[in-house]
Amino acid sequence: MAMSGLEMARRKMADAGVPSRAIDVFSAFYRELEQGSRGMIREDDVEPLTDVAHAADLRVDDATAREAAAVTAVIKLNGGLGTSMGMDRAKTLLPVRADLTFLDVIVGQVKHVREENGVRLPLLFMNSFRTRDDTLAALPDDLNGELPQDFLQNREPKLRADDLTPVEWPADPSLEWCPPGHGDLYTALETSGVLATLLDAGFRYATVSNADNLGAAPDPAMMGWFAASGAPYAAEVCRRTPADVKGGHLVVRRSDGRLVLRETAQTADEDAEAAADMTRHRYFHTNNLWFDLEQVARTLAEREGVLGLPLIRNEKTVDPTDPSSPKVVQIESAMGAGVEVFDGATAIEVDRSRFLPVKTTNDLLLLRSDVYGVGPDFRVRAQVDPPLVDLDRRFYTTIGDFDARIPDPPSLVDARSLTVRGDWRFGRAVVVRGDVELEDDGTARAIAANTRLG
Repeated sequence: MAMSGLEMARRKMADAGVPSRAIDVFSAFYRELEQGSRGMIREDDVEPLTDVAHAADLRVDDATAREAAAVTAVIKLNGGLGTSMGMDRAKTLLPVRADLTFLDVIVGQVKHVREENGVRLPLLFMNSFRTRDDTLAALPDDLNGELPQDFLQNREPKLRADDLTPVEWPADPSLEWCPPGHGDLYTALETSGVLATLLDAGFRYATVSNADNLGAAPDPAMMGWFAASGAPYAAEVCRRTPADVKGGHLVVRRSDGRLVLRETAQTADEDAEAAADMTRHRYFHTNNLWFDLEQVARTLAEREGVLGLPLIRNEKTVDPTDPSSPKVVQIESAMGAGVEVFDGATAIEVDRSRFLPVKTTNDLLLLRSDVYGVGPDFRVRAQVDPPLVDLDRRFYTTIGDFDARIPDPPSLVDARSLTVRGDWRFGRAVVVRGDVELEDDGTARAIAANTRLG
């Protein structure tokens, strides 16, 4: 008798050494997928999130903050290659200043809090099999003492869209695999042994964020707040702007009053307008979160490793660079969806300064410019309200093209917007003021050094 698609996938994962707990989580999602689930969260089934406490109003004394920091670990998600910017290694190896990479800033932020508060504050990275070697080579050997520096995200087979069997791609077998989304965080913490290691070493809490979000620096005051709250889990949210209407946002499920994360992929077409209404759904999820390590360990044990996070069905081609390659389904989940798993989970509104992700070269240009400064505490702070940057995707999408055309970022501190259309190369010490648009005349053009635009 021929094996089912699930049996084939389970065998492939087992042969590749994927932990049995991770295979069980994949299997639970597969069965949902097989039954036609798309993980949609309907507008009729939810209410808007309201009345969220703001971090700026927290009153946490130094002793409480220091006590909480002494039992908190920092976890950074570092599985991304920056493929959307043409990279083939960890995005965190990119320079954000001439002499500082993302990793340098993250390590600097953690070491500063350690020194100021006299705490261990371990820094751990959840790497993918594609980012691990380069990342570990760039980190100091003594980063965490006896504690590990990282743990590895699990992997799973991409499934053919037509029959849900594991896809085969002999041209590049590595493309037959994909990460399970950052919802794998909980499974990977357990299967790697890192969860038990942290608990055995006396740590109680974790603060988690994406490694490409340098705004999410470790904050002892927030550590003190979370420890005092008694909550098992907390999500950081920000007020939405027109730039955030497509991101994940928190809603309240009507059936049981639980907080739920609704991602764009979980929003039905007919609900898109309501989901994007900033007056109705005010807060977006920053992907900065907090959880109680004991509660996570207990819940994983009770559920035999399967938390039951909502399924996200992601449809792609097996070779992302080749639209003619076979269509596949990637089973994913979001770590922020853990908010609905834990009784008593909560949310806290934070300032926009804690959300500075770099997803495009537009974001990178702002971060490298004088709009942002990096202080002695390695915190990244905006000096002014950031202007709108819109670079021509034909010429600035990849890091190679971007660095060739803008080797030295222009001054943007007095700019309101910079729109670049066409192939422009920037000289040194260019200054942009007000609203500037560079037009495309079909030829490659250059802006001379020391030019003032606008």
